[in-house]
Amino acid sequence: MIRELAAVAVGGALGTGMRFALDLAFATKDGLFPVSTLIANIVGSFVLAVVVAELWEKLPDWTRAGLGAGLLGSFTTFSALAVAFVHLASADQWLLALIYVTATMVLGLAAAALGLRLGHARARRPDLVNE
Repeated sequence: MIRELAAVAVGGALGTGMRFALDLAFATKDGLFPVSTLIANIVGSFVLAVVVAELWEKLPDWTRAGLGAGLLGSFTTFSALAVAFVHLASADQWLLALIYVTATMVLGLAAAALGLRLGHARARRPDLVNE
């Protein structure tokens, strides 16, 4: 239990730092499309799906906790999506807000599906896993 908690804390610190760096790299002004949140959610969906499909069963509980809830849980956030949506809507950018939520959902699900497919394919080919 303590090892899992520590892994989530360390992973969370790393994921939060990565997310902040992404926010700095793709800073948006008020009322503009929240690119960094969209990128984080798509990349996070893809990476988690690859890890789940390829490695999840092979990893110890503490590593899964650190990667899933910690690193990727702090890197991708529903709360950031919700805040971005409300911010756009309150600026009367309803169409942009709807496009943003739709793009996040569709692209995030597509990234997760692609990640699962890639992870399963790599897991079936042991020569690729060790690269």
